[in-house]
Amino acid sequence: MDEQVTNGSADLCVTGSSHDAASKAKSAKLATRESMSRLTTESEVFDDGTNTFFWRAHTLTVLFILTCALVYVTLLEETPQDTAYNTKRGIVASILVFLCFGVTQAKDGPFSRPHPAYWRFWLCVSVVYELFLIFILFQTVQDGRLFMKYIDPKLGVPLPERDYGGNCLIYDPGNTTDPFHNIWDKMDGFVPAHFLGWYIKTLMIRDWWMCMIISVILTFSLFRYSSPHTFHTFDWIMDVLVCNGLGIYCGMKTLGWLSMKPYQWQGLWNIPTYKGKIKRIAFQFTPYSWVKFEWRPASNLRRWLAVLGIIFMFLLAELNTFYLKFVLWMPPEHYLVLLRLVFFVNVGGVGMREIYDFMDDPKFHKKLGQQAWLASAITVTEFLIVVKYDPKTIMLPIPFFITQCWILGLVLILTWTLWRFFIRQTTTYRPLWRTLILCHGHSPCYHGDDALGTNGYMARWLCA
Repeated sequence: MDEQVTNGSADLCVTGSSHDAASKAKSAKLATRESMSRLTTESEVFDDGTNTFFWRAHTLTVLFILTCALVYVTLLEETPQDTAYNTKRGIVASILVFLCFGVTQAKDGPFSRPHPAYWRFWLCVSVVYELFLIFILFQTVQDGRLFMKYIDPKLGVPLPERDYGGNCLIYDPGNTTDPFHNIWDKMDGFVPAHFLGWYIKTLMIRDWWMCMIISVILTFSLFRYSSPHTFHTFDWIMDVLVCNGLGIYCGMKTLGWLSMKPYQWQGLWNIPTYKGKIKRIAFQFTPYSWVKFEWRPASNLRRWLAVLGIIFMFLLAELNTFYLKFVLWMPPEHYLVLLRLVFFVNVGGVGMREIYDFMDDPKFHKKLGQQAWLASAITVTEFLIVVKYDPKTIMLPIPFFITQCWILGLVLILTWTLWRFFIRQTTTYRPLWRTLILCHGHSPCYHGDDALGTNGYMARWLCA
């Protein structure tokens, strides 16, 4: 590696080697740098390799139990003379059989704690949920909302609007009975759900800047002001500072702990003390290893487009959270709304890891992961349901000032993309800087991350 660097600097300053040799040297350095960067983001893991009953495949056991259950229903149980009940039970039984097959036979994902079968279960749930969304999408608006009554008879009723931002006084002196009524009125299920949601999202994305962009700049400011006719359900202070900001802060603290935590795994029966066994059981619900995400969106066009796509999909999922319950007439505190949040908590982390692996190491991960594919399809399908069931709400006119802001933002993104990845590559400004640095023997590319500034950010920028 050092020999290549020395030869490269000599060629630039003295001889001016051929274009082919320089291209080969550049490709070799970039490949080595990418592989080294990938290694530095992965934590070191020590595992004694213990394979107990808990980790073994139980395909025959599950098949035997499933067969016994079906034999019991067929031979020993009398079928009720109720068409609606039999239809519901048949659908539930079909889903359970599919889940049993998927948990035992589906492909493992990137996560293995607390157990690979746990993540295979959520993969199968993703398939079932996507099929349910496709079914709803192909119904009329009236039939789709009527179908929700089969899940819960309380559904299918128009929602009363709740005002979260009309009176923002924390202490209302005009209400002598309960001057803090505004706080209690606004504390429905979505307030703690927002805090927990952004805490989990921070663990998924593992980047403070991306979380702040999604939360503050776009999701909870431009979307709110772009659609004031619908997004008036959270006032600014409670939304950004209390729910999202505190969730992101706690998430970053947890990320710091996970990145510093030692990952040493030992079989439960190999631990002599009861205290050690209890600690080992608790750590079973922590990651097996840890990978620090380094998105580096400005390093190349592939990463830049990937980061833009991730932000867009997160915004679309946030939009679906508000609109989907609105068009299907589900109150915020309904268990289906909370189950959807639990679902995305479990599938989002796997999907983000698969997206990062696909973006960071395309030679090894040649296709997008299965959970990431399903999560993207689910997000798009949910939005299509919103568009079909209530297009008038989506198409309401946006204020002219907000339209200008959106157009300006899109133009700036497009302009910066063209300049950074197309126009800048044809200029001599950046190669000249690299030549001068290499000639003087002070290239930060080969002297560690802390050669220029904290964490080597300047070094990465010059070497990108």
